Amino acid sequence: MNDTLKKYLTTDHAARIQSLRLTDAWKKGLAHQDLPAEISQLLGELSAACVLLAGNIKFDGSIILQVQGTGAVSLMMVECSSTLDLRATAHIKEDSTFPAGITLQQLMNADGKGRFTVMLDPEKRAEGVGLYQGVVPLEGDTVAQALEHYMKHSEQLDTRLWLAADAEHCAGLMLQRMPSAENSSAQTARRHTEAEDATWNHCLTLAGTITPRELLGLDPDALIHRLFWQDDLLSFTGQAVRWHCSCSRDRVASMLRNLGQAEIESILAEQGHVHIDCHFCGKPYEFDAVDCAALFVDTRNQIPAPGSPLVH
Repeated sequence: MNDTLKKYLTTDHAARIQSLRLTDAWKKGLAHQDLPAEISQLLGELSAACVLLAGNIKFDGSIILQVQGTGAVSLMMVECSSTLDLRATAHIKEDSTFPAGITLQQLMNADGKGRFTVMLDPEKRAEGVGLYQGVVPLEGDTVAQALEHYMKHSEQLDTRLWLAADAEHCAGLMLQRMPSAENSSAQTARRHTEAEDATWNHCLTLAGTITPRELLGLDPDALIHRLFWQDDLLSFTGQAVRWHCSCSRDRVASMLRNLGQAEIESILAEQGHVHIDCHFCGKPYEFDAVDCAALFVDTRNQIPAPGSPLVH
């Protein structure tokens, strides 16, 4: 079961469990991004975490996870919509080297100024209203630790993450502690019963046995069965995840028109073609001399060829 987010709930509703493994979507995401293995691993872990969180947002829109720093990697950013359309990118400084075992802190936070940001971008925002943004210092040597730190200090929601990624897959398991069912008033909402505490600790113990190899090698249902085979969990229908960047040839063409015909002709004279890579996903777009000439043809004043349909 590739590219599917699965959700489960303990029968006492004390804990939510989510499991994810991406294969086709992740390979498509890496297809045009020439990233070192250490960076694609971190970006894959951030991508898995973003999908896990996006599965819980209650509005039409997107969640964006962004890690910024001044090290060899200046930016990692992942966006996932409420319909689980995913895209991700990383910006690397030229001539950087990445020794095996290098940590998130060494890559992005050597000077202690790194930041972890979570943004919520509703599809329908009122004019003049910005997106919600939560920012915390970049803490922890892994993506999972950084996000757990954010959730604890900004969302005050007990969250544990296990993440893994390689060139073939990115995967994740997330546990979240649900508000107490018995103590629902504002003053007692975070107090849990002994039974709920026991369920949470039980889930943490089982999930803590998972290995990166199992995360990458098992589909979500098989992984959950491996961990919770003695528990009667509530299971929900899986949600498909796909890689989707908003770039397109038409958008690139529009950008080239905005540069102006003189600028485009100058590029053609120097290079013989115009080459544009999407700044987000890296997908290449090529425009030769004929393509570029067509950009500046005013089709409104052209006479249709005999037999061609009129467009109104």
